[in-house]
Amino acid sequence: MPDIAFEPGPRLADLEVGLVVDVGAVRPPHPGRDWMIATLATMQYGVVSRQQLLAAGIGPGAIETRLKQHRLHPLHRGVYAVGHAALVPLAREMAAVLACGPGALLSHWSAAWLLGLIEVVRELIDVTVPTSNRKRPGLRVHVSRSLTPDDTRRHRGIPVTAPERTLLDLAEQATERELERILDQAITENLTTRATLVAAVERWQGHRGTKNLRALLARDHEPALTRSEAEERLLALIRDAALPDPSMNQYVGRYMVDAVWPQRRLAVEVDGYRYHSSRGAFERDRRRDAELTAAGYRVIRVTWRQLVEEPLAVVARLARALER
Repeated sequence: MPDIAFEPGPRLADLEVGLVVDVGAVRPPHPGRDWMIATLATMQYGVVSRQQLLAAGIGPGAIETRLKQHRLHPLHRGVYAVGHAALVPLAREMAAVLACGPGALLSHWSAAWLLGLIEVVRELIDVTVPTSNRKRPGLRVHVSRSLTPDDTRRHRGIPVTAPERTLLDLAEQATERELERILDQAITENLTTRATLVAAVERWQGHRGTKNLRALLARDHEPALTRSEAEERLLALIRDAALPDPSMNQYVGRYMVDAVWPQRRLAVEVDGYRYHSSRGAFERDRRRDAELTAAGYRVIRVTWRQLVEEPLAVVARLARALER
């Protein structure tokens, strides 16, 4: 299962659901059962599965004893919290994957939350499994028999669907606006690219989310303009509309502005495709706008797409701003 370059969690990178990690490097001379249980739990947000305990040599009787003594607390059938039932963050998600067995992946809305694509975690946890699986309280289990290694990742120690697969799964559930925001976030955070998503859509022709995701990708295809071409097009629109000529690429304070009318205190910035920007670039643009506004300028941002597809609307905005 390939790793993904997200924030590393304090878990061993080679932990596999349903297997026991080789902890020989930190094993005491005579490890007891409780030490083995604690070691497993430490690597998994405080939760362990019955399968893992049995594979570690902790028999059914020892497990039952600890359940009766409240040293293990059931979370799902065959999954326990160790020591106490006050769960740490991500314990619910890890327990959900453990409960669904080998090959299970956090998916759909739960994957989107884990990957940082949405801010609010949902009550039901989504898990995708390779074969049919029994219903479990608190979990929404999906079955996909065609998952490949390209569709899986491990983030913060938890097996999860890759960003591309997550978007594809959500494309059949999310509203158009929700999907647009999640797609924007995924590309802004460099979790995927448009080209990778297009390839994923082609690979998953039979998936029910394919149609919606393909439509969104087609709509958000970037017009083929370089920055200089965009500025030239902006200037041409201004002249065709007989508006006053701006000064192009002129400094206002410490910033070079794409187009500026100093006497009208109006600045226009041509934005590139928003998905190609990083979060840092977004924040810098906001600081730039704030400083220009503090200097007494009104700032209008025009996108490449607007220049290509909505030129009359761009001219109308500029004309109203210049009249003010």
